Parts: sequence; structure tokens; C-alpha cells
Amino acid sequence: MARFLSMARREGSTLVLLNSQAYVTQEDVLLGTLTVRESIAYSAHLRLPSKLSRKEISDIVEATITDMGLQECSDRTIGNWHMRGISGGEKKRLSIAIEVLTKPRLLFLDEPTSGLDSASAFFVVQILRSIASNGKTVISSIHQPSGEVFALFDDLLLLSGGETVYFGEAKFATKFFGEAGFPCPSRRNPSDHFLRCVNSDFDGITATLVESRRIHDSSFSLYQETTNTLDPLDNMPTAEIRTTLVRKFKCSEYALASRARIQEITSIKGLVTERNNGSQTSWWKQLRVLTQRSFINMSRDLGYYWMRIGVYILLSICVGSVFFNVGRNHKNVMNTAACGGFMAGFMTIMSIGGFQSFIEEMKVFSRERLNGHYGVAVYNVSNFLSSLPFIILMCLGTTSITNYMVKFQPSASHFFYSCLDLISAIATVESCMMMIASMVPNFLMGVIVGAGYIGVMILSAGFFRLFPALPMVFWRYPVSYLNYGAWALQGAFKNEMIGIEYDSPLPLVPKMKGELILETVLGINPAQSKWLDLGVVMMILVAYRLLFFAILKFREKVFPLIHMLYTKRTLSHIQKRPSFRRMSPFPSKRHNVHHALSSQEGLNSPLH
Repeated sequence: MARFLSMARREGSTLVLLNSQAYVTQEDVLLGTLTVRESIAYSAHLRLPSKLSRKEISDIVEATITDMGLQECSDRTIGNWHMRGISGGEKKRLSIAIEVLTKPRLLFLDEPTSGLDSASAFFVVQILRSIASNGKTVISSIHQPSGEVFALFDDLLLLSGGETVYFGEAKFATKFFGEAGFPCPSRRNPSDHFLRCVNSDFDGITATLVESRRIHDSSFSLYQETTNTLDPLDNMPTAEIRTTLVRKFKCSEYALASRARIQEITSIKGLVTERNNGSQTSWWKQLRVLTQRSFINMSRDLGYYWMRIGVYILLSICVGSVFFNVGRNHKNVMNTAACGGFMAGFMTIMSIGGFQSFIEEMKVFSRERLNGHYGVAVYNVSNFLSSLPFIILMCLGTTSITNYMVKFQPSASHFFYSCLDLISAIATVESCMMMIASMVPNFLMGVIVGAGYIGVMILSAGFFRLFPALPMVFWRYPVSYLNYGAWALQGAFKNEMIGIEYDSPLPLVPKMKGELILETVLGINPAQSKWLDLGVVMMILVAYRLLFFAILKFREKVFPLIHMLYTKRTLSHIQKRPSFRRMSPFPSKRHNVHHALSSQEGLNSPLH
């Protein structure tokens, strides 16, 4: 039995270090905008020791590409929604290549051949066999392997309903089933025969077919005889077959050999595997590499920022034309406020447009974090730094167009504040969207939750209903004070109106100061500095990033426990569930020698 512990040496047990193993998930979660070589290279720089030179790391990357048979596609992009990429088999080999970079002694794989054609599946398993032949242990779950793939296995663990049906050398599994009374016909794939014996799903299929034939076919008795002739396993419940196999295995020589082997391994004293997986590089190098990789991914993914930037520019032109040269007349005070309110609301809600990319990035993080490639803090910081240039570009373009066309205050200080205010607000929303992406399972749920959250923020920002008029309970305290949009909008209004005089509606009445309009018309306190408003927005941004960090750490601790409890409950349900096959009321032909399961194979069967 292996135990996952920290670096230690103890008498009487074999310790398998957490950092000496790797796990390849069933789904190939990769950044589709990167090439095969870039994906492996970035992973190498993230995890290999900092003392290695660039040349040494490059040599390791090229050797890994060669070992995995990825030379032909090494410079092709992996592929995403708008890029054609590599095949499924190449993606699977790339996923394996990323994890074997640090030469883990123990490699787990979850159904590595799922969704692959026979040739690709055979190639992948051949790669795994070559890894195992180099002194590594490879453990993989697999469903319905072909005969060629099954022949590559060294050992086989066959489970059904949480019970061990067989555990031992794969080449002896067919012999065990024959000795247990369920021989494999010579023209059948052994793995298909094993699953046919222990998979209870066949019960439901058989029952459905029999019932359908009973209703629609008057010659049901003839059909029953035919089914008994073709496959007598149809007349024996899976639960009964499984019970027989489990009982036979416990008393078999294969079980004794397995227990002896386990006892031999656990009796080795003080053996500790070498700590050679996970990340062995510095925090600052990880930050640099992650930021660079994330920036490249964002720059190549059209849906991450570029489409939004294009929409922002087009909408800025539309806003500028609608509010063109709005002027300083008292009649245009609300027009100025409406322009600022629309820009603040629309610019933030457009962050939902990148949700699909947020979700994909979170999947990559979850996979890499599972194998200890880097920490939560470095990912949080790198994600913010890599997105900042695009947010700045969006805000500079939008503010330049609207300020010029609407004729907001033209000074450099006012323009600088407008950009900074918008950058802070959008960065805050982006952080919130990343939080939501880390908690929801798919894109649709993320859009719904994100849109709902932004809607609440816009509603309580003080534009549609002024701050003094907001209900005191909940909406004003605490929602409006925790609302980044409220502080950003106040700062934007102050930046535009303080120091400006508006024409009076009456000819002999002096001009109205912007401070008075802020207080009487918009319900904003002009005595409070706009820089304080900006500072609060930045504080909320930092708080969201800290909350994002806390959510990721919480998910690491809690989600595995929830999954374990769910798995135990499901397994318990499977063990207690009776077989639901409807036994035939007609006489069985099992005892007729002319209808034996393996009469043509020369094997004995209890179904005779």
C-alpha cells in the first residue's frame, strides 16, 4: 500500500512522495493558442530546476517531443474554437509529454484512449509501455481496449461494484476466467468478454430487448431459444456472475501471488522515492513564465480581448456621435451624466464576453495545479499582470474617442484620471469574473451569474436612482458602499464637473458651478476627493483578487472531500443495487449440450 506523505524516511514502510507522481486527466485540457513545442517548453520552464540553462531545458523539451512522437506536429497550434489544431491522439500524447517532463516515478492516467481511433489508441499505449520499460510505474484506467492494446498490459485490475474480480498479470486473466467457469471464446476480444461478464449495464439492455420482442413478436419462444444459443450469459444475472468470480478469485493462486507481492513491497524498510516532480523553480521565474504564457494566449485568442476591443471602439464612436459636443448648457447636464453612466455600465458588462476564455483558462489551471506545477498566488498575480496591457489598451482607445467627440474636459490630468478610473473598474470586474469562473462548471452558468452580479452593481451605482434615494437597508448599506461601479461613477462625475460652470436657464442668473450640480442634481458630495473614490475602487480590486485567491485555496481543500463522499455514496448504491434483469419464464437451454457456450472451444463451462 502506498502512502502519500511529505519528504521523510521511516522504518517499515514504502513512502511514495506526492511530488514523485503525475496524473493525466481524461480530458485533454490545454491552451489551444500555443503550439506543441511552446506548451512543453513553458511547462519545462515552470517546473524544471532554475539552475538549468536555457540550452539544457531546450534539449529536454526536444527529447520529450521525440520520445512522444510529436515531431511532425511540434510547430502546429493545439487548436481551439477559431484555430484548427492537432488530432486527438496527438493531444493525448502532448498531455502525457507535459507530465513526464520531470520524470515522475509514478504516472496515473484516466482513460487515455477514450475518443481515439484504434491506431491512435495503440500508439498512446505503446508510449506508456515505453515509459514503464524505463523503470517507471504507469497506472491507467481504461474502458474496452482493443485486443492489440490489451496485449500490451503487464498487470490487470478488474473491478465491478467496488469488488476485485481479478488482480494479477494480464496474460493470466483469460486463464482465470476459464478456470472460474466463464471461458473466453477464441474469436472474442478478452477485454470485451471480461466486461460482458461483470458489467451490469448488459442486464438492462437484455431485459429491454426481451420485453420488446415479447410484445412485438409472436414467436417469442423461438427468439428465446435463439438468444440462449447465441449467448447463454444473457440468462445469468451479472450479480451472480460477479459473485462467482469474486469468490473464485479470493481462493485462487492469482490472489495469493498478488498478496505475496504486496507483502514483499511493504516489507522494504525505509525506501523513499526520489523527489523529482512538481515545480523546482523559483517563485519569480514562475511569475515571469506564467505571465508571458498567459499574455501570449490572450493575444492569440480572438475571444479573450480583441473582439471586445473592437466592440468598445465601435461603441465609443456611436456614443461620441450620439452625445457629440454635448456642451456646457444646463439642459445638457443630464446628457453628460447619461454618457458617463452608459460608458461605465456598458464597459463593465462587456467583461462577460470573455467568459468562455476565462473558463478554459481555469480548466488549465486546475489541471496544472493538480500536479503541483505552480502555486495559487503566482497564478493569481500573473493572471492580473498579463491582462493589464489589454485593459489599458481598451480604456485608452475608448476614453480618447469619447473625450474628443463629446468634448469632456481636455486637460491631460482629467484624461489621465478618466483612463485610470476606467482601468480600475474594468480590472475589478475582470477579477470578479475570474472568481465566478472558478466556481461554476460551464460557460452558460458563468454568463448568467456574471450578468446578474453586474446588473445588481449597475442598479445600485447611483445613476438610475440617486444615492440619497436608495433604500437604506441593503441597497445603500452595504451594497452601494461595496459597489466598485458606484465609486468609479462618482469619481468620473467629479472629474468632469468640478471646476466647470454651466449656463443658467435664466438670462440674469449667474452660471451654475459643477459642484452645485453634483450635490443638488446627482446627489454626490463634491467635498470628497475624486482620488479617494479611485482609491476605494483599487481597494475593492485588491479585495477581489484576495477573495479569488481564497476561493481557489478553498476549492483545493473542499472539492476533493465532496468528490470522495459522492464516490463513496455512489459505490455503496451500486453494491446494494440488485440485478434488474428479468429472468426468462421459459425453460432454459443451458443444459442442452447443443447450446453450450464454449462447445466449439473445447472448454468446460457451468452454463452447459
